[in-house]
Amino acid sequence: MAKKKAAKKAAKKAAKKAVKKAAPKKKAAKKKSARKPNPAFMKALTPSPALAAVVGSKAMPRTEVVKKVWEYIKKNKLQDSKNRRMINADANLKVVFGGKGQVSMFDMAKHLAKNLK
Repeated sequence: MAKKKAAKKAAKKAAKKAVKKAAPKKKAAKKKSARKPNPAFMKALTPSPALAAVVGSKAMPRTEVVKKVWEYIKKNKLQDSKNRRMINADANLKVVFGGKGQVSMFDMAKHLAKNLK
């Protein structure tokens, strides 16, 4: 009797395994369009005379201005050694930063915006 029950259970398990559900069909993936840069970021802006002393007087996009300011900061080692978020202003940057001796890297964009037209 015990053998019959074991045989029935095995048969049920085999039957369950045999009845596999078909995997749901995947929807056709939408084609991703190439990401287009926002033209507002690419607009050439003219730096003020104070900012021109740091990045040059040629008109360039805001993104390039930020890159050039960071190059200047790294070249002159103006990033605070203990608190890396702070930028220590030298004579050229002090004018750009509105007379402040030290500015947070997050506030830097605000000060740069005032010096770009």
